[in-house]
Amino acid sequence: MWRADVFTLFPAMFPGPLGTSLAGEAMQRGVWQLAAHDIRDHGIGRHRTVDDTPAGGGPGMVMRADVLAASFDASLQKDDLRPRLVMSPRGMPLTQARVRNLASTEGVIIVCGRFEGIDERVIAARQLEEVSIGDYVLSGGELAAMVLIDACVRLLPGVMGKEASGQDESFENGLLEYPHYTRPRIFEGRDIPAILLSGDHAKVEAWRHAEALRITQERRPELLEKMAGKELKKG
Repeated sequence: MWRADVFTLFPAMFPGPLGTSLAGEAMQRGVWQLAAHDIRDHGIGRHRTVDDTPAGGGPGMVMRADVLAASFDASLQKDDLRPRLVMSPRGMPLTQARVRNLASTEGVIIVCGRFEGIDERVIAARQLEEVSIGDYVLSGGELAAMVLIDACVRLLPGVMGKEASGQDESFENGLLEYPHYTRPRIFEGRDIPAILLSGDHAKVEAWRHAEALRITQERRPELLEKMAGKELKKG
């Protein structure tokens, strides 16, 4: 069973939206599990302190290495080989390929940072991989962790209704997804493209591919450049 262990100062935030819709239904059916561990349980002293001032000075506070390490060691087995991630804006960007890889493992271990960040020594000592969901800063890693978990869970066998629905999405083939239409046929004077109603599956697929190329060129041209680079390497 795929399992996510999340280390956070705010365990009450979980499962949050992960307890609803596809992810929530899959959790109830036993497809995956989620455990939220309170880092503050291993805080220092009567006030369960988890942070301290940054070495060298500067604003804000830094999560202590000893506290986070103690939380880790109390909750995880030494032979747990799941990827150990920490959500961080300086991390490697999360891609659909990485999500698919994570979904194919036994699960993930995720640390949710707070304050100015986490002591670098615990990142090295516990072999944490920094992952980013975008070039912006959140108040903490919890929402980013939910994004990563949701992206993985929806790819687990039996979660989505049709397996093909996960193969035709944005980024799966290097392109953004083509437009979708459904009833009514005419909405406020706008008609469904006639080719989608033609019944000619080959032409429909060709149209969808052309539209995916057009949208990718307009919105994310660097994706096409990346695809071209991969083709050159193959050649």
